[in-house]
Amino acid sequence: MKPMSGRPDKNFILECCVDSVESALQAEKGGADRLELCSNLVIGGTTPTLALFRQIREHTDIRIHVLLRPRFGDFLYTKHELQIIAKEIDIFRKAGAEGIAIGCLNPDGSLNCEAMRFLINQAGQMSITLHRAFDMSKDPFQTLEFAKGLGIHTILTSGCQASCIHAVDLLRQLDEKSNGQITIMAGAGVQESSIKILREQTNLTAFHMSGKRIKSSGMQFRNPNVSMGLPGMDEYEIWETDADAVAAVRKLL
Repeated sequence: MKPMSGRPDKNFILECCVDSVESALQAEKGGADRLELCSNLVIGGTTPTLALFRQIREHTDIRIHVLLRPRFGDFLYTKHELQIIAKEIDIFRKAGAEGIAIGCLNPDGSLNCEAMRFLINQAGQMSITLHRAFDMSKDPFQTLEFAKGLGIHTILTSGCQASCIHAVDLLRQLDEKSNGQITIMAGAGVQESSIKILREQTNLTAFHMSGKRIKSSGMQFRNPNVSMGLPGMDEYEIWETDADAVAAVRKLL
């Protein structure tokens, strides 16, 4: 199946996942339509601070969807964690965020519809993305139907694989079964080379990338005896969105 040719650029959404002001501005420079704002992208992303949101908003009016994930790890949340997420939704809604990315699972791997409904109600008119908790659910097609029933606007997914490029068939099936009720957004591994394949083999119109490059810290003195980061990770490497990487994908869309 090949997508329709000649579709105008406005029919495609390119979302960039960022965790700094510098990355946000680079994403906008490269042509991103919106941001998924988080902190700690190196561990998959956690909830950003309100100060980070406001600092980005001072420098750009690009649309911002905020990732709400109170901790690293699974998506089985306690009642206290759900209350934290709910309060964060209220904070970012009042601050002017246009959307949120959330996801809650039950112990058996099914979507926790009760928790999701509670959070969605808290969001009011904000756009709702079911983030990659979707990829950790046991049955993607069942989760898709639950998401449609909840009125979720977008599902961010790698097709339940480490990279979306290894799940083209499933992404195509999910898009077909969405029946236009929900947007399937491909993420994880989205770059210039993979976009070419996704465009040729699917009708997807939404894509999520970080476009990150690694730059060295400006620190000249580096104490070799102390590490403040995770084991095996170089804390003097900084991940930052590259406007050129974003622009390359934007050009193909």
